[in-house]
Amino acid sequence: MTTAKQLPSPAMEQALRQSDLPDISNLVRNYAEYISTTRQLTVHTVRNYVNDLAPLVQFLAEKEVEKLSAVDRLFLRSYLAWLISSGFSRSSISRKLSALKSFFQFLRYSGVIELDHTELMTAPKKKKKLPAIASSYEIDRLLEEPDTNSDPGIRDRAILELLYGAGLRVSEAYAIDISDTDLTTREVRVIGKGSKPRIALFGESASKWIDNYLKNVRPKFASRQSDAALWMNRSGGRLTTRSIQRIVKKYALAAGLDHNFHTHSLRHSFATHLLDGGADLRVVQDLLGHSSPATTQIYTHVSAEQSRSVYLGAHPRANKSTSSVKSAKQNSQKSNAPS
Repeated sequence: MTTAKQLPSPAMEQALRQSDLPDISNLVRNYAEYISTTRQLTVHTVRNYVNDLAPLVQFLAEKEVEKLSAVDRLFLRSYLAWLISSGFSRSSISRKLSALKSFFQFLRYSGVIELDHTELMTAPKKKKKLPAIASSYEIDRLLEEPDTNSDPGIRDRAILELLYGAGLRVSEAYAIDISDTDLTTREVRVIGKGSKPRIALFGESASKWIDNYLKNVRPKFASRQSDAALWMNRSGGRLTTRSIQRIVKKYALAAGLDHNFHTHSLRHSFATHLLDGGADLRVVQDLLGHSSPATTQIYTHVSAEQSRSVYLGAHPRANKSTSSVKSAKQNSQKSNAPS
């Protein structure tokens, strides 16, 4: 259990000393005890919540607020504007507003305030991070990395081929049984998010390597013929998600790919390469198993970024400014002037 001695942090202690609010120190400590016991949060998480309240206590002191009941919507808007002007990142502001809401819920629950004006507060929208992807050339390098003269290498090549060829999540690839895979139709049945089953498609290359693995490697790894798992380790057990992640990471580093490249990067690359090749967004959505097109939409931004990069690098007039055109025209006029 979190104790008063463990909280708050030096930043919070300083903010509390500046505050004119009676009992604010006790309220913060009581809040920490409350979320620790009722929500079973760890000491580390509780400390983070309390630390994220420090700017609030500081702002209350600057505004000389003497009663928490005086915190209304106008004050909260001012606080949000102050956080933004203070240079906090969007994610940091989002955390601080989350702590603020939690604190005021506790104050209302405790009878300290009657109205909780934080309920309708919304944090600034976070910028969507574009997913890390690899070019088709980089994917080729990655796929060539496993030593296919060895049994683990054949298995690893088959895993990489399927992850990229079908755009699977690592959790989906991990759970595949032999009976889920049809090499003739090149289809695999997977269980996606929310336990939703779907049929994923894969290409000829993935089919070839999976067939090689099933015929020449898996029988050596399997300890029990009745074991249903498709991907097996050398001890005869199902390959874990962590093992699959390590496999991808190992070959990605060996291929010289970005150090942030991971299993989901293969899924990102799958989607982006389909869109670059002219695939319809709805089709990509279906292949990825997304329930909403909004989730798939981010890949169109990646494609657009790539298109812009290619255009700027390849089109002869992409980087020519108006001034350079005028300059060329003036030079031409000078050269044609009578001597």
